[in-house]
Amino acid sequence: MRTVRELGDLAGRRVLLTGGAGHIGLACAECMIELGATVVVLDVDARSCEARAATLAPRALSLTCDLSSEQACRLAVRQAIKMLGGLDILIHCAAYVGTTQVPGWAVPFEQQTVAAWDSALRVNLTAAFVMAQEGQTALVASGHGSIILFASIYGLVGPDLSLYAGTDMQNATAYGVSKGGLIQLTRYLATVMAPRVRVNAIAPGGVWRGQPATFRERYEARTPLRRMAVEEDLKGAVAYLASDLSSYVTGHTLVVDGGWTAW
Repeated sequence: MRTVRELGDLAGRRVLLTGGAGHIGLACAECMIELGATVVVLDVDARSCEARAATLAPRALSLTCDLSSEQACRLAVRQAIKMLGGLDILIHCAAYVGTTQVPGWAVPFEQQTVAAWDSALRVNLTAAFVMAQEGQTALVASGHGSIILFASIYGLVGPDLSLYAGTDMQNATAYGVSKGGLIQLTRYLATVMAPRVRVNAIAPGGVWRGQPATFRERYEARTPLRRMAVEEDLKGAVAYLASDLSSYVTGHTLVVDGGWTAW
């Protein structure tokens, strides 16, 4: 029987990480590398992507891709597999978020546009479908394939808009819709890609990024653990779902929200 340390060991495993130049992407990359894996850091901005890979060298490589393009997405998966010599773990945390600067996105509901909706769903949700489909053969061949999709508490519950009152912050409809779609995609892929590939999701709560004090105070008052998340809070969840520690877990959404959805 293997020890917990042995079950969590990712030595020799190969990871494709979307959104790798972002905040959560950094936590994921650091976690995977610390456990022994090699990571292809994928993001839309080449300079940020290369800089992130450089800080994580020597077990990080950079790959630029616009995930809104199906063709580019498929090509990126094939390139990553070639760069790594295979694929064991696919982590999708690239997304349009509240601070994404796109017209018709982070604005009041009445001003949100179909163009912004479509763009967000392409990156947040459709890209996950495309990459899972394109990477399936390599993930199966690895013998311990694992897919981790980053959802959100807003894929589980509706937003409390009172949190945003008096601030410049907005909650885009397509954000929660895409995250809810990722949770259902997780269930679907978990059955379709079984038994050779496990598919799970992580649903974080709000992450502290310097939001206005009024928002933070309201959010923390509604959270049983009385604080917002930090990126480090997600490392344990990623380590668990990526490794053999969760070898009998698939189709699951692991909620990391300080208890936000408990009441």
